[in-house]
Amino acid sequence: MDTTIGRVGLWTMDLDAEPAARVRELAAEVEELGFGALWIGERFGRNPLTHAALLLGATERLVVATGIANIYLRHPIAMAAAERSLAEAYPSRFVLGLGGQPFDDRTRSMGKGVSAMSEYLDSMDAAPLQNPISTGPMCRVLGAIGPRMVELAGKKTDGALPYLVPVAHTERARAQLGPDALLAVEQAVVLEQNTEAARDISHAHVAMYLAVSESLRKNMLALGYKPDEVTSHPSDRVVDALVAGGGPRALDDISARVRAHLDAGADHVCLQVLTTGPTAAPIAQWRLLAELDHLNRR
Repeated sequence: MDTTIGRVGLWTMDLDAEPAARVRELAAEVEELGFGALWIGERFGRNPLTHAALLLGATERLVVATGIANIYLRHPIAMAAAERSLAEAYPSRFVLGLGGQPFDDRTRSMGKGVSAMSEYLDSMDAAPLQNPISTGPMCRVLGAIGPRMVELAGKKTDGALPYLVPVAHTERARAQLGPDALLAVEQAVVLEQNTEAARDISHAHVAMYLAVSESLRKNMLALGYKPDEVTSHPSDRVVDALVAGGGPRALDDISARVRAHLDAGADHVCLQVLTTGPTAAPIAQWRLLAELDHLNRR
């Protein structure tokens, strides 16, 4: 899959706010811009699996990936059936990214972390499915940050999708995964030209995640950052490690960060455009990112 996914893609949840007709138009343009893949997150918008079908049906070559589909919202049989259905209908164009955290009493009973994910993957593989099997390779990755989840991704799936990580994590994950697993890294970027406004956008994004994600905090501490830097008031050093761009040389900075991830062992870097708040899909910024030197047109 790493030979068809391209070196640069997009990661977004902004398509959830767009009507279906507009989503089709945007997907077709993303494909024409030359991005290798379009990764869609899951929050409180579209079901990412039906959303993936919408995007795949609107394009011809673009790889569509869930980044991630929440295992706590779907029975393993339902997830496996959707995965096989999309892989069979669109050979070599669908990547199933899995992850998530418990969010209520029912889902907390499923457990969490590596053991819950391992059991879930086993249940998917044991599902008594009757729909046709894809004639092309199926690709499944985990939203993995911590070393144990990265290890599981290498053992039981095709690779990992680390979210909000610095280049140092990419190097560590590649060493742990070995040379053959797919390593697709999400990279937050800011294209705002005003340096102060860009800094505010970057800080707000990082602060939000560090306030709620223990795994992200642990990851940054393991990489050598200090406890007082990894809080809901992150240091500039932490923000700069996690977000690229901002200011008049934003594209140059983003290009350098993409190259750094690729040199550190990433097969693919998916760029998430940060803006000042909930917005329509940032197509103008996606067009600018299409100018990056590392973009591969397949």
